[in-house]
This record gives sequence, C-alpha cells and structure tokens, in this order.
Amino acid sequence: MPPEATEHKSGQEGAGPAVSVIIVSYQSGPTLAPCLERLAAQTFRDFETILIDNASTDGAPQAAAKAHPWVDFVEAGANLGFAAGNNFAARRAKGRWLVLLNPDAYAEPEWLAELMAGVERHPTVKSFASLQLSADRPGLLDGAGDNVTSAGIPFRGGYGRKEPAVLPEGEVFSACGAAMLIDRNLFLEVGGFDERYFCYCEDVDLGYRLRLYDYPTLLLPKAKVAHVGSASTGVRSDFAIFHGSRNRVWTFLKNTPGWLFPLTLPLHVAVTSGLLLLHWRRGDVEPAIRGIKAALKREDLDQVMADRRAIQAKRKASPSAILRVMSFDPAAFIGRRFIIRRWKGPRSAGA
Repeated sequence: MPPEATEHKSGQEGAGPAVSVIIVSYQSGPTLAPCLERLAAQTFRDFETILIDNASTDGAPQAAAKAHPWVDFVEAGANLGFAAGNNFAARRAKGRWLVLLNPDAYAEPEWLAELMAGVERHPTVKSFASLQLSADRPGLLDGAGDNVTSAGIPFRGGYGRKEPAVLPEGEVFSACGAAMLIDRNLFLEVGGFDERYFCYCEDVDLGYRLRLYDYPTLLLPKAKVAHVGSASTGVRSDFAIFHGSRNRVWTFLKNTPGWLFPLTLPLHVAVTSGLLLLHWRRGDVEPAIRGIKAALKREDLDQVMADRRAIQAKRKASPSAILRVMSFDPAAFIGRRFIIRRWKGPRSAGA
C-alpha cells in the first residue's frame, strides 16, 4: 500500500501530494483491480488516488476500494460520464499535478516517475502524454499522443502500429485522456473537460483549447501504460459511434480558429461524409448519423457557437501556429501515423 497515498488521502490536513491520480470507473469489471495494483507498485510515491465510480452495478469498484484502502473512493450516485467525473475529482484533488488514468490502463512501475522526470526537464510545459501500449496485442501501440488533421479529424497517433525500438520525446497535438498529466490549476482555469461531451473526444477538445491558449503538450515515451481500450463501452459500439461522431463535430466547430475555420470547413464536411460511407459499408451508420444530427441540433449548436466565441476571444495562438501542429493530410487518420515534432522550447503566441 503506498504510504504517501494514505498520508495525503483527500480531505486530510497538511501539505498535499505532488500528484493526484484520478480514475473514473463504470462497469470496469476485471480491469480495475489490476489497474490499482499497478498504481500500488509505482516507484514514485508522492501521490494520492481518487476513484470516482459512476454508479456501476458490477461491484468492482467497491471490491477494489476494500482491497486498497489507501484509495479515496467516491460513489457518484449516477453515471456522470468520463468528462464530469474527472472534473468532479479534479476539484476534490489536493495534488499540484493531475494524472488521469483509465481503469483499463495498467501502468509500468516507473510510469509516474517518468512523468515527473518530464516535468523536471520541461518546467514551462504543463501538459504531458504517456505512451500507450496495447494490453491485448503485445508489441503493438495503443497510441502515442492524439493528433488532428487539417480537416479537424482527431486520431490517436501510432494506434495499432508496431512499437518502435526508439520513439522520440516530442510535441504532439494533445494528450489522450487514458493516461495523461496536466497542471491542476491550468485544468481548472480552462474549465476542465466539456461535460456535455459525456465521453469521447473530450480530451482532444481540452488539448485543442490548451493549444489555442498557447500551452503545448509533450509526449514522454518512457512513461508507459498498457491500455485495453473501450473496456466499459465496447469497441465500435453504438454508444461509442454516436458520441464520437457528435463530439468530433463539436470539437471542430468550437475550436478551429480564425481563417482556418472557413478554409477547412469544406474538408471537414467531405471527410465526415467519407466516414459516413465507411460506417454504411460496415453496417453501423445509424448511430453515426444520429450523432451528427445531435451535433447540429439547434439548441446545442447555439451553445457550441457561444462557446466558440468565448474560446476564440481568449485565443493566443494564431491560426498558422495551430495549422503547424496539425497533420496537413486531411486523411492522415488512415494508417494512424506518428506525428511527433521535435520540441524546441516555448514559442511566442503569434509565431
């Protein structure tokens, strides 16, 4: 049992921990217990763990909390979703840094140590991505940071590709929420995750806003977790397709800055149409159509555009700066390419 985690358990008096690890569970079944066991084995010890359960009925979070009393266990009483669950825990957290970890992600023993070593090497950076290995397919990647194409289509870099012998530490568009580190004050300052997303693309939306406010994200390839992926919602389930399709449109509308918006809107429509065709060929087009219709529903669209105005009013990065960290190829998500840029240090907002 991590002694520091017990010492700094949320709600106790005294100095807080360096890190608050947040896990949001929902019907996490057999993955939650090994997730917590891997946390207990971390070589970096100055952390607390907050487990928020979204009204699971499988008994897994209660059993895990009983087996690991150092965990700050909170029953939400309802399914808040990934976005709202993390936001709730972030407000409760005592750490200087937030580490978001999926309940189906298994951290290597040096994971937290490597994340914090990255913080030491890059004192001006406030957002970091882990290297995610596939828990089900040894030797393959689950992702090396999240990327966005010039058409506004997000994808996980390197997904399904063979793990390279050497992967550079460098800049990615955003961090995957399955295993990321972010400055807690910054997370709260920018509003955390958009809770209307519920789940899917909320991490890209957050990373895009960080980009617009001129906060980069770095991939730390030595900070590794093995990720199952979609353990709670199912791969290509109607639920995942609906939320992914809806939230992808919202992310594009809210965040694409200045002249980049009218320039790439036709690309976004074209690629979205192509994705619908792909869903039709696979036989799962109906939830994708429902998701896009929901994205464009009048009352929701009005709020999204109001959010856009608020976000763009605070923007520091130029459209050119945003375009430089995207993939120019609007279909770069095909093949899940690596897009990792050499980190050259802080840049001016208008550069």
